Amino acid sequence: MVARRFVVRQAPAGEEHAVEYDTEDGLDVLRFQIFSLTSVPPDLQKIVVEADGSVVDDGTDLESISDCLRLVSIDDGDDTDAAAAAAAARAQEKSDEELARMIQAEEEALLLQHYSIQNDGGELFRERVEPYLRQVLKYEDPMRQDAALKTVPVDELKEKALISLAKEGTFSPSKNEEDHAFLLQLLFWFKQSFRWVNAAACDSCDRETSLVGMGNALPSEIEFGASRVEIYRCNHCSSITRFPRYNDPYKLLQTRKGRCGEWANCFTFYCRAFGYEARLILDFTDHVWTECYSNFYGRWMHLDPCEGVYDNPLLYEKGWSKKLDYAIAISKDGVRDVTKRYTRKWHEVLSRRTITSEDTVSAVLSNITGKYRSGLSTVELSAIENRDMKESEELTKATYLEVNNSISLPGRQSGSLEWRTARLEVGQADSLSCSSCPVRRCVDAHVTKIYDALSAVLSHFCDTNTPNERIIEVLDTWRSLMQNLKDANFKSRRVTLDQKSKQNFEDILPFAERLLSAISLKAELGTNGDRSVATDGNLIHASLALPVALDALDEILSNCKSNILYTKGHQFPRGNRLCSGSVLASSEQLPVGIATAAFDGIRLSKWEEPDGAKGCWLIYKVDDAQTCELESYDLMSANDVPERDPMDWVLEGSTDGGSTWSTIDARSSVMFDSRFCRKSFAVDKRYMANTFRFRFLRARDSSANPRFQIGSIDLYGKST
Repeated sequence: MVARRFVVRQAPAGEEHAVEYDTEDGLDVLRFQIFSLTSVPPDLQKIVVEADGSVVDDGTDLESISDCLRLVSIDDGDDTDAAAAAAAARAQEKSDEELARMIQAEEEALLLQHYSIQNDGGELFRERVEPYLRQVLKYEDPMRQDAALKTVPVDELKEKALISLAKEGTFSPSKNEEDHAFLLQLLFWFKQSFRWVNAAACDSCDRETSLVGMGNALPSEIEFGASRVEIYRCNHCSSITRFPRYNDPYKLLQTRKGRCGEWANCFTFYCRAFGYEARLILDFTDHVWTECYSNFYGRWMHLDPCEGVYDNPLLYEKGWSKKLDYAIAISKDGVRDVTKRYTRKWHEVLSRRTITSEDTVSAVLSNITGKYRSGLSTVELSAIENRDMKESEELTKATYLEVNNSISLPGRQSGSLEWRTARLEVGQADSLSCSSCPVRRCVDAHVTKIYDALSAVLSHFCDTNTPNERIIEVLDTWRSLMQNLKDANFKSRRVTLDQKSKQNFEDILPFAERLLSAISLKAELGTNGDRSVATDGNLIHASLALPVALDALDEILSNCKSNILYTKGHQFPRGNRLCSGSVLASSEQLPVGIATAAFDGIRLSKWEEPDGAKGCWLIYKVDDAQTCELESYDLMSANDVPERDPMDWVLEGSTDGGSTWSTIDARSSVMFDSRFCRKSFAVDKRYMANTFRFRFLRARDSSANPRFQIGSIDLYGKST
């Protein structure tokens, strides 16, 4: 650790900015500090050492470079997005020397391949691929598709998709954005609703079994493509259980279980049922997954339903340590070799492609594809061929890109550890997908409004000496109302109050209406005197806010029922909660454990840092360049694994956007007694700041656990 003071000169304006910086915080923090001073986003910064003209990147020794730096914004041209994309592409391109070595290795691999391939005209290769074509054509059956659609909670997934977009600040998404978000929710739903089978559970007692061997398929099993049947004997009652490996996606809608073959088969079928251009990816090293064409990205996107992972094509080579050879995309429109999308070691992959020559692979795939496209119209064929051409360019370019070593990809998660270990797919690290983080905006103004409204009603109860029993009765009524609204279809939320609920509502009408407004709800009085509650037209705002209100009411009710009486300004919920700030973290788990999850007011969400048990950080910048005098803050433990709870930390503030820091609070040996345990910490040192940084020094058990997690962070103070 070295404290540095850099002078950053901003081109072309020539302005100079002083940045005090601790080298142990890493380059991301330096970029964020520069962002706070210059408004140039971290991903558009090019930092140059003036002494030698070298560019500062992840490999730069920040302790030894000279103090004078120059900032060049990548977006100095007219097209910011194009410039950013070009810069990202340049960062991944290999050096000329590396490229030359790779091309040489490819040529050698092709030469060796010539002597090791089987000269059968590609028949063995064709036999591996063609059976899957018959399988994917079943996806196009309208009867099967209709059956698939009936098994999916469509409105629930649509709501979750819109909520996920709203959390990123997109409340009026385009159709492409909405379709993309729905596809991801379909993936997550499928991951939870389909069951992985290591060994089939006993049909008689549902207990553990052991594999006996393979059996002959029955006619009723063959009807749905089960040419293989595994036979198991129960370890407890000795009953025999059959596990047919069905290939018909219609049958899989009923069984909803299997291994990667069944999972990818059924999920790809679901994608087609919902109208996505989808294809099954056959990996000759014994795995199967899905690709869908994303109109949002304008390209094919990798999705693995077994892992619940999307758009991470290097998962297998980098995460699982797979030695890939062939990855073939199979759809109703034909077949394509997409292996290059899944490797950055093409020269090594080539050395393993020994079934037939590369020319024969191309010829076989072209021949099969031609047959399946023969019935297409000229317009349809032209559209597909244009997409193919674009993809070919993308795959060729992908071969010569650098691996992003800042991204840690996991070993295989699906299947038993013993099975994964035997397949050599455990990978290098026991971590879920994580990434260097972007600066994220907190979409949490509704959380502050809800806490303010609930704080006001509790203060009213406190001022009027309302008995605790009466408080519980009113809050129970409100909670039931919120639950009924949350359970209703998000497009038509409405609940009519019964007489008791109506009375409890009207007794404190101004406070109730304030809470409803915070949740984007409104009270309506019918002509017959009935009172109902419905959305005020902001459907997704209500979807976003209702879980927050429910969790807050649950926490307040738990306190009341434990005779923990509300004290103004010292107990949850409190007013003056900061909101709408921007957040940057040392790292995060994708897709659900992102940094802003700690500020969304929902218990089950959390910020998770995959390697943060021995130290990590989170920076919160106040909205609109305001300053704030922090009075207190709350931390809540997450839903599981107490070993990941924070134990020691330092809270710092900055008046200059993160250039310099002052310690505001420090805690050590803090223990969270339970899950969802909220602890409040008063700040003795009052300090006006526009940026705050938590430096979490260690988790509760940092020796046996690499991860850090926190359920929620709430900052309270007065902004100016």
